[in-house]
Amino acid sequence: MAKRDYYEALGLPRNATEAELKTAYRRLAMKFHPDRNPGDAQAEASFKEIKEAWEVLKDPRKRAAYDQFGHAGLGGEGPGGGGFAGGEAFSDIFGEVFGDIFGSGRRSRSRVYRGADLRYEVELELEQAAFGDTVTISLPLAVECTVCHGSGAKAGSSAVPCRTCGGRGAVRMQQGFFAVEQTCRACHGQGTVIEDPCEACHGEGRVRDTKTLAVKIPAGVDSGDRIRLGGEGEAGPNGGPPGDLYVEIVVKPHTIFERQGADLACEIPVSFASAALGGEVEVPVLGEKTREQLKIPEGTQSGKVFRLRGKGIRPVRGGPQGDLMVHVVVETPVGLNKRQKELLREFESNLRDSKRSHSPREQGWMDKARGFFDRLSS
Repeated sequence: MAKRDYYEALGLPRNATEAELKTAYRRLAMKFHPDRNPGDAQAEASFKEIKEAWEVLKDPRKRAAYDQFGHAGLGGEGPGGGGFAGGEAFSDIFGEVFGDIFGSGRRSRSRVYRGADLRYEVELELEQAAFGDTVTISLPLAVECTVCHGSGAKAGSSAVPCRTCGGRGAVRMQQGFFAVEQTCRACHGQGTVIEDPCEACHGEGRVRDTKTLAVKIPAGVDSGDRIRLGGEGEAGPNGGPPGDLYVEIVVKPHTIFERQGADLACEIPVSFASAALGGEVEVPVLGEKTREQLKIPEGTQSGKVFRLRGKGIRPVRGGPQGDLMVHVVVETPVGLNKRQKELLREFESNLRDSKRSHSPREQGWMDKARGFFDRLSS
């Protein structure tokens, strides 16, 4: 009888990932293993089938041949001895597929690890964030030892297999058909030990150092944005690849402008006379040496907002340039002399004698206040 397709046996599509293969095999192995189904010939046959499929598909070379030519592509290699005929115990399945649950599993003899990612916070002036810049940073981190090139071993020597675990990186404790693997305490799970360590790094393969980097800041960044510098993190143990460096942006408060996304906002003080009679004020613009002339209409109230189009910030992720929002603050005169006070009193009296209303907000506010007190008294 023709063999069933390996992917079909595991209940997976042909584009299944390695993790999906392992999960499917683990589930089916637990279900059909003969130790859990004594005397069940059908369960044993099913286990042989999924074991054979797993042995082929977990090997990238064999899987590629099978994907292209099917069962014929395996030639005389076979599935690596698959099936249950070899007498593989349930504990072997448990150790091979489930061992990583307990932090061990079958480890390679020269296990390397990726280095840690690092985070660095850089403070920028608003101008730097808006228009871009290049800043220099210095950060302490673990770098690869230049003497042993990350191996941790003295020149002319190398790591040797751990005698305690036989190079597996783990020791196994078995009870019945369950086996639990624990990380080897002698080699800390590496499978190898360094008997003649490098004097420069004392066998660590890494040394502490300070790295100086020039970081290019793109125009338009804002607080909370991150710049990823691949491979600029800490060196990996045992010569492993370095991690990444994430530069986090913090924009310092500006003396004049406040950023609101792509827009900028600022307050402009305007004299009482200019607000009443109208006039012009100079407005600074970020990044420009010249100032914008803003026309203040007659009767402008405090809190009025004027928009200067295109005078904000162009976002780092694209889009139109923001605007500059100018908030008018009408200043109350202070330090008046006697004559100035007399003129203001005369001016105030003249306004009240006028038949026209010169205080557009006052009447509305008074109406709201009367309604508030009426509700309290009712």
